[in-house]
Amino acid sequence: EVQLVESGGGLVQPGGSLRLSCAASGFPFSNYGMQWVRQAPGKGLELVSTIDNSGGYTTYADVVKGRFTISRDNAKNTLFLQMNSLKPEDSAMYYCTTLGSRGQGTQVTVSS
Repeated sequence: EVQLVESGGGLVQPGGSLRLSCAASGFPFSNYGMQWVRQAPGKGLELVSTIDNSGGYTTYADVVKGRFTISRDNAKNTLFLQMNSLKPEDSAMYYCTTLGSRGQGTQVTVSS
């Protein structure tokens, strides 16, 4: 059974940084690409970033490009999202996803 547990969210001021983590289990983590998606209140899911199984290929939504960095540690079955220069419009529930599953999410709130 695929299990994904996100952590690292919180309240941060505009311009601040957060690092999200996603602990994965129940599947061969190093064999699969991973994604971060987010959902703001009243809005649909938005693909934020993707990474291939080796970590060698990444993609970003235009709205986060240059500010967010996705990475993974296959030895520790963990996915990361480093978020810098955060803006209020980045406020959302963030989820890691793969194989049609997602975790419970971690809330990111950017506000002064």
